[in-house]
Amino acid sequence: MQRTITYDFRAVSRPCRIHSGENALDRLGEELKRAGVSRALVLTGRSIAGGTDLPDRLREAAGGRIAAVFDRMGKDTPLDDVEAAVALAREEGADGLIALGGGSVIQGARVSAILLAEKGTPVELATQYPDDGPAISPRLLADKLPIVNVPTIGTTAQDRGGSPVRAPSLGRRLEYFDPKTRPAALFWDRAALATAPEGMLKATVAMTWWRSVLDMGYSRATVLADLNRREVLAISDRIRRSLAAGDAGDAVRADLCVATWLQNRAADDGARGVNTWVSRVSYAFAVALFHTHGHLAQGAATAAVGPTVMRMMGPRDPKAVEGMADALGMPFTGAEATAAALADRMAGDFASLGHATDYTALAIPRDSAEAMLENALSNFNADPNREFRREKDRIAAVLEACW
Repeated sequence: MQRTITYDFRAVSRPCRIHSGENALDRLGEELKRAGVSRALVLTGRSIAGGTDLPDRLREAAGGRIAAVFDRMGKDTPLDDVEAAVALAREEGADGLIALGGGSVIQGARVSAILLAEKGTPVELATQYPDDGPAISPRLLADKLPIVNVPTIGTTAQDRGGSPVRAPSLGRRLEYFDPKTRPAALFWDRAALATAPEGMLKATVAMTWWRSVLDMGYSRATVLADLNRREVLAISDRIRRSLAAGDAGDAVRADLCVATWLQNRAADDGARGVNTWVSRVSYAFAVALFHTHGHLAQGAATAAVGPTVMRMMGPRDPKAVEGMADALGMPFTGAEATAAALADRMAGDFASLGHATDYTALAIPRDSAEAMLENALSNFNADPNREFRREKDRIAAVLEACW
């Protein structure tokens, strides 16, 4: 496939110091000092707080700069947990935040920083989705507390500015965006990364691998974005193959940090999103699945819907399908046949990580379909131009085929 690579671009380098490797956390104190933090609040989850020595390591490395630990941030960042963390931060006079854990904890720290700094209710400060227009992100202009992230697993959440939280009482998610909540420092500490269970690792790798393949569906890119996406695909495939062979060691975990960081970096290097029907519908279905059935991770949800969506929606974007196939060394034999071949390939890749590739294998009841369809049709991140409702029958048929 012939791609157009341009040297006309604008790249943005954002300040963030990364410490990686054995005993990387030993540098925590100096980073807190550099950021002017003397009373940090640590946010983490119960499993990390109760099952590892990481909170104690943070206290020791911080040199007296930790005021308190909030140890009950739950899966998918429940709003109640965020508000409890905010209350503790105010009570302790926190002047900085440390997120210790996976994506849910890291997102919780960002939203906590917003709620601590801005005036307004959580609903008012979240992105607004009017029925008759595009989404509106409130202007969150107040300075935010410095954030340091100590991920226990590689995740694209590690250095983003956006964060969703789960608000069960409202029956939906709230979404926030503020680039001032990006971290001042990241710690890819070897011992911290070793704490992530293998099942969590496989779910995250499934999501990273899927996205790396979809991101190869471009026909035009800046030279930096082109190099970035090729490297992310190579790293993601290496991780997937290692995990499939039973290797969940230090190198795999470090590679996942690098791959997810580079995926975020692509946007700063001028990469445009590859917003195909496959990427949009699979994202909407995965979100609907793991929010309707909260025990599932997003990677497992993506594995359950991705191959079917690729098979049925891929032909709508023939150039993207050609680009993905080319990146995987597969011939392009027409949009429909190639989309089907990609679907088979991805189903095999997900299965190699132990993931189910349909709803039946996950024991998802069919009476969930109506709720999941409505959730998917209302996913404004996937469908900002409101195209899904005009395609409701087609999208419903694709959802039904996921069983």
